[in-house]
Amino acid sequence: MDISQIKASVVTPEIGIHVGDKAAPVKVMSFINLRCPFCREWNEKSQEVLTEFIQAGKIELIIKPFDKEKESLQRGNVAHRYLDYSTPEETRETINKIYSTQDEWGSMSLEEVATYMESKLGLTEQDNKAASEKIIREANEANVVFVPTVIVGEHIFDEHISPEQLRTLLNSELAK
Repeated sequence: MDISQIKASVVTPEIGIHVGDKAAPVKVMSFINLRCPFCREWNEKSQEVLTEFIQAGKIELIIKPFDKEKESLQRGNVAHRYLDYSTPEETRETINKIYSTQDEWGSMSLEEVATYMESKLGLTEQDNKAASEKIIREANEANVVFVPTVIVGEHIFDEHISPEQLRTLLNSELAK
């Protein structure tokens, strides 16, 4: 991933699904698409470390569901409509459930994905249109093109970070 064009300073914690204490000293801002297998990999690899730091009140995770035009990721755009921004802890669990079933719904039609989210996962469509548009605008202004793109302070990375590297990075940000 070429991060040289990304303007991390443009990305703010305002928009997204806020998991953890808003007063936490470190913000982890993660642009994801629920159909992206690399986002699923990031979610799985980072889960334990992020949960530990969230529960300790050290970080706030801001998940930014990023609607993409790429045909293969449009199914993720549909899944994003089922995320409830008002219940972040539960929504993080919903995201895990959606990722764990990605192989089942990932090649369905857009209409079938919506039906799957409702009938198989028991989710209700939310009114996320305004938040979605703001995330797209923010990503475009920051030159974020790929998912996942994760920003922590001045650090920009993707799924290729190990849990140990993530822990070290978060601790170094906390020490600032």
